[in-house]
Amino acid sequence: MLESPFLGVSDHYRPHVAEPPSFHVRLTFGDGAAIDARAVVTEGRITLEGLHASPAQPGGAFPDDPPPAVHRARPAWPRGREGRLKAAQEYRAAQAEGRDPVLAVMRATGRSRRRSLKLIAAARDAGALPARHHRR
Repeated sequence: MLESPFLGVSDHYRPHVAEPPSFHVRLTFGDGAAIDARAVVTEGRITLEGLHASPAQPGGAFPDDPPPAVHRARPAWPRGREGRLKAAQEYRAAQAEGRDPVLAVMRATGRSRRRSLKLIAAARDAGALPARHHRR
């Protein structure tokens, strides 16, 4: 039996790991195709080894007809004066309810924050909204 001071015990009893920990991973797709792999964890990284793919099952999920076209989720928004007035109405309604008015315009128009701020600024310039700061 080895005798050693308490602080040196870790030097004598280091675990010997022949292989790093590994896991079986399977990805299965809707058409029946699958990918099997062995995931090995070493030094905080995951490496995939031994990839095996199996083909899709006959009569898969792909119809003869193409899928319907995907449309943008952004609602139709009027252009010009009409759009500025509608943005101003959304802005004022959100202010009255205590909500974030810029976020309300963003939701109503489906546009980004930058575009919504431009629309709000255009509504201010057109006189549909009061100026942000009182000018003396």
